[in-house]
Amino acid sequence: MKISHVVWDWNGTLLHDNDIVLAAVNEVFVELGGTAITWPAWQAAYTRPMRVSYETVLARLLNEEEWAQVDRLYHDRYDALLAEALLADGTQDVLEQLAESGRTQSLLSMWFHDRLTPTIDEFGLTSHFTRIDGLVAEVGGGSKADSLTRHLEAQNLDPANVVLIGDVVDDAEAAKAAGATSILVTTGAMSRAALEATGMPVTASIQEAVALLD
Repeated sequence: MKISHVVWDWNGTLLHDNDIVLAAVNEVFVELGGTAITWPAWQAAYTRPMRVSYETVLARLLNEEEWAQVDRLYHDRYDALLAEALLADGTQDVLEQLAESGRTQSLLSMWFHDRLTPTIDEFGLTSHFTRIDGLVAEVGGGSKADSLTRHLEAQNLDPANVVLIGDVVDDAEAAKAAGATSILVTTGAMSRAALEATGMPVTASIQEAVALLD
């Protein structure tokens, strides 16, 4: 790979938030009449659009009012637990290593922008990124593809020189749609088997992902 720029995903990639994600999704399932599930069960159900993930677990379709309720319940619980989340092991070192290699870095997340940016700042990471973009819509759960295209265009980046590092199949699909490449990590919401099915490189950590660039 001749990569000059890395686009980072946030949740499940640089932010280790699996425990609070599971707590938040189980809040939704119990509230909507279902039962709590395990992390492997959530990984098995996880897909984009996110609405399908919830419908799979609940074994029924959700109407628009229910989907808005799911989104609110999830994010209220997630936000309440956010202080318990930690950075992925070695995040500071990895970001510094990339900067020293001469590569630039940005961050693109499908988490709400007005919650994303102060969180990244609280972790002291903002200066590492040339641009930080989160979701600007009121309800989340959609694909990352269009957001990635806009993210790259806003920075005048050639997608051929860009790699997106993320933890879900949607990251690989978004990169492909934008003309970029991707490396996936098994630290987040999807199983290794699901990630490997994309045909993209799959690693167990962000350190291993960055090592592939050289």
